[in-house]
Amino acid sequence: MTGTFVGMPAFPKAAHDAVHNPTLRANLRHATHTIRAKRARAVGELSDWAALREAGRQIKDHTLRHLDRYLVQLEESVTAAGGTVHWAADADEANRIVARLVRETGESEVVKVKSMATQEIGLNEALEAEGIRAYETDLAELIVQLGEDRPSHILVPAIHRNRGEIRDIFREQMGRWGRPAPDDLTDTPAELAEAARLHLREKFLRARVGISGANFMVAETGTLVVVESEGNGRMCLTLPETLISVVGIEKVVPAWRDLEVFLQTLPRSSTAERMNPYTSMWTGTTDEDGPRAFHLVLLDNGRTDTLADQVGRQALRCIRCSACLNVCPVYERAGGHAYGSVYPGPIGAILSPQLRGTASEIDASLPYASSLCGACYEVCPVAIDIPEVLVHLRERVVEGGPAVRQGNRVVLRPAKGHAAERAAMRAARWAFSHPGALRAGQRLASRTRRLHPRTLPGPGRAWSGTRDLPAVPAESFRDWWQRTRGGKDGAE
Repeated sequence: MTGTFVGMPAFPKAAHDAVHNPTLRANLRHATHTIRAKRARAVGELSDWAALREAGRQIKDHTLRHLDRYLVQLEESVTAAGGTVHWAADADEANRIVARLVRETGESEVVKVKSMATQEIGLNEALEAEGIRAYETDLAELIVQLGEDRPSHILVPAIHRNRGEIRDIFREQMGRWGRPAPDDLTDTPAELAEAARLHLREKFLRARVGISGANFMVAETGTLVVVESEGNGRMCLTLPETLISVVGIEKVVPAWRDLEVFLQTLPRSSTAERMNPYTSMWTGTTDEDGPRAFHLVLLDNGRTDTLADQVGRQALRCIRCSACLNVCPVYERAGGHAYGSVYPGPIGAILSPQLRGTASEIDASLPYASSLCGACYEVCPVAIDIPEVLVHLRERVVEGGPAVRQGNRVVLRPAKGHAAERAAMRAARWAFSHPGALRAGQRLASRTRRLHPRTLPGPGRAWSGTRDLPAVPAESFRDWWQRTRGGKDGAE
């Protein structure tokens, strides 16, 4: 990942602005609560959900431990099936590869399946710089593209838009990109979907190059899998003569049988469906069936650096279901744009700072974009302990320390603005390691509690400005225990 959304401030500033947008908050509240409730019902239907979750975790962890072997096996399988594999160390290399492959076809436009990896590397913008126009075909991605907007959710990129806003975007922008929307278009879902269908159909029938990502790649067969709900993916994957798939290296699974687990957990966690309406699988090329040329671009872009972190590597288990976003109280109020990345919400708060590093102000702020309530961990279908990684990354931001960046072991410097936090933690460590001093401090705080201010001075106002300071009790637990139990058993 080469950068953040252009012009985005750090999370605290972006979130502050977002929570004062009543339309945005209403859209997010309605959408996330609806998806959350449906998911809970879908997951509740399976008596073995906990076992499936654990199986998914184990498959992903096993694959990551042996990622080098499975990637080589994948390359051999894809090549044997008639495909061509390209390796991209970073976003720039991936974009150059894709642009060259499109230019070699002689085409100047492509149709795209919704893909987080291509958004991560800024592929659309890179292709535009080469004179190639990329058309998004997922309905929500189409809304974002036509509105010159940014995605704000992994599953529903246009979750921050309501039906009236979508209608206006279609009326004003569709004509610039192809077939215009009807003049009498209303905001009913059926009419909006029909307008998008007619607009996209001419692109599907005309395009000779398709670009996709993949939800999974099977090492033993070289099979790629895309799951989606609209059928646009099926059109992009089968109609063009050339198919280019850009996929993160962590998406590989060892064997075909592993799909059995994820094809149960992914749809229920993402769209709250028992199975995806469209599950497309392809293995290389086949004469007179599907694309004549298939290229797989395997993307690193910070993933091997993340893999080197024993705590943070669990973020690479993510199957992009977005369940963590829909239960997160911070995401519900701040929205996806505040995270300054194509990966918003709790998973974005731990994935983006690892893929991009914590040198920038926005990436250094993302590990703090959480209340640490743990709801994200409870719903994750591959058991990523997001709160654990958040705390781990907060330590890295404040203290610095060893890390791997671009394949090299480096020592990170502490981020700016955390000197007071470091001093407070060191003081706390000293106090907790000296019981006498801790006891004296607790007694002093109790006896002077009537003099304590209700708000903190200086930088502390940022904390106490939105919450009450906890009241200091009349006596410490140590003193209470000594007074009530100390005389009975002699323990303190």
